[in-house]
Amino acid sequence: MGWSQNHLCRQKQYESALADEFRFVAYDLRGHGMSEGPLDKPARTFEPIATSLLFTGVVVAQDQRLGMAHLTDGGRVAYALTGSGPFLLVAPGWLSHLELGWAIPAERMFHESLSSGRTLVRYDRPGCGLSDAYDGPRTMALELATIAAVTEALGVTRCDVLGWSLGAAVAAQWAADHPEKVSRLVLYGGWATGAAIGDEDSKRHMLGLLASHWGLGSDLLTDLFAPEADAGTRLALARYQRAASSPETAVALLRLAYGLDVLPSLARVQAPTLVLHRSGDRAAPFDQSRVLADAIPGAQLVELVGRSHLPAFGDVESLVEQVRRFLGLPRLRRTVPTGLTARQTEVAALVADGLTNRQLADRLGITERSAESHLERIRLRLGFRSRSQVAAWYVARHPHK
Repeated sequence: MGWSQNHLCRQKQYESALADEFRFVAYDLRGHGMSEGPLDKPARTFEPIATSLLFTGVVVAQDQRLGMAHLTDGGRVAYALTGSGPFLLVAPGWLSHLELGWAIPAERMFHESLSSGRTLVRYDRPGCGLSDAYDGPRTMALELATIAAVTEALGVTRCDVLGWSLGAAVAAQWAADHPEKVSRLVLYGGWATGAAIGDEDSKRHMLGLLASHWGLGSDLLTDLFAPEADAGTRLALARYQRAASSPETAVALLRLAYGLDVLPSLARVQAPTLVLHRSGDRAAPFDQSRVLADAIPGAQLVELVGRSHLPAFGDVESLVEQVRRFLGLPRLRRTVPTGLTARQTEVAALVADGLTNRQLADRLGITERSAESHLERIRLRLGFRSRSQVAAWYVARHPHK
């Protein structure tokens, strides 16, 4: 897969910035077959990539099969396959980067949980991530053409579809326009009418902020999207967003999200539909999930607890369980790792002793943000949602310490 100089520059900026927070080391992806030259293989072929990402001693083995689909104008759209089984296509939220997204542990674990028993298909919109740059208008037609290009490249004629945030409106429109192509439809954190997700003054302010100060704008949106993540993770997410696209693309896609209205099309959706939404989501009001469910014939609405708009954060287990049950997949049996790295065990011991993140940082000689990041990775590795669970786990395994 060819990388443009812009892609390579964005990746290097991301790695350099993230290193300060995560002590992040990434092997040069060009060493895994990602040259700067053009893609010289058919779009339906792809090469497995086993890239190692080092997170303070925790080696995460990646297993994505990347490929390129082609739009009618010749532009290339990157897609990634994970897992095996019937296809489950994911229409993404605002911004994405197929490779760098796997550097966020929570995002990777969320997608892996959906890949068990399914071939998960993810893609980067034109102008985002590994896809070619795109300066044209952002329309629903382009969104649907992107899905068409990816499914055609893979030879997929019918599959389950999951759309979240902006992708929920896109997935719903795809299901309405192509009922023969959608087996089941899952919509998370979505809306039927972009006009309903905020007042006009707030939208103008946010679009202006993104255009004039991409860094501050992405920071504010990350706080809105993932309020339940710790500060270190939110910082990483904001930097990930800035690496995923240019500010111009980010503004154009947010403006598209604000302007979409799929309500007139929802009555044409024929696929069994599950609508999921977290009750405290401030990025997309919960009332919009009711609008979606009421307008789609036979749709089921499930209210989830939490405030995170991003599906990979907050109470992910409940979200995944609902999706897998709806798709007829068995419940995942969570296996808790029996060991942590030496540094992680040290952090867990200090948490069990009741130390705050500031005290952890002082004891270990690191920044408070790094201490938060250590704790976040421990929670993700153990499948826990709170520091009290980490403390209880450590005490149970080390009762005499």
